[in-house]
Amino acid sequence: MNALIVVAKQPTAGQTKTRLVPPLTHDQAAALYEGFLRDTLDLMRGVPDVRRAIAYLPTEARDYFAQLAPDFDLLLQNGTDLGARLDQALTQYLTQGYERAVIMNSDGPTLPIDHLVQAFAALDDRTDVVLGPSDDGGYYLIGVNRPVPRLLREVRMSTAHVLADTLQLAREDNLRVALLPRWYDVDDQPSLERLIAEVQAAEAAIAPHTRSVLENMGRLHVDR
Repeated sequence: MNALIVVAKQPTAGQTKTRLVPPLTHDQAAALYEGFLRDTLDLMRGVPDVRRAIAYLPTEARDYFAQLAPDFDLLLQNGTDLGARLDQALTQYLTQGYERAVIMNSDGPTLPIDHLVQAFAALDDRTDVVLGPSDDGGYYLIGVNRPVPRLLREVRMSTAHVLADTLQLAREDNLRVALLPRWYDVDDQPSLERLIAEVQAAEAAIAPHTRSVLENMGRLHVDR
């Protein structure tokens, strides 16, 4: 059995994707993140043979996520920092008997589904950890087949060397690591511009919720 978990927060103006303000307003940044989230959930739905879950914040957001994704497990994030919360979510599923657990972010609405399929395929007898490197020096995904609390709780998250620090700890613990293709998170103006260009050039089926929000903002050229 496999578990696929996404880390998410309820979109709220002034609290969500604030690094995109400017060029966006706070309301636009929250709306865009909701588009990211909806596209990410649809992406997860396309991965076969997995139990799907949302590790959410804040506490009062449960009803929002229950309505948004009634087909997903809902797991309140628990921990003093991001690393602890990631470890808690992964360990919860591993201790329930799941053979592989993968947790991902919700900041890459155009992530190819093949990256997620590869993550589970990589967690075989020869691999302990799979990581999806991000262009900003972190990772968009981590998957394990047994608890690895040190890799999550002893790394300072949200820095430009999260991936490098994680790989160093894995070497120290003699863990075998597989790396997925690199991707990017949308969390600042340059990555937003990259996303807009990518969506503009892509087929309409790619990230349709994000596309709709960008069109409504006038950020995409729409052929009528």
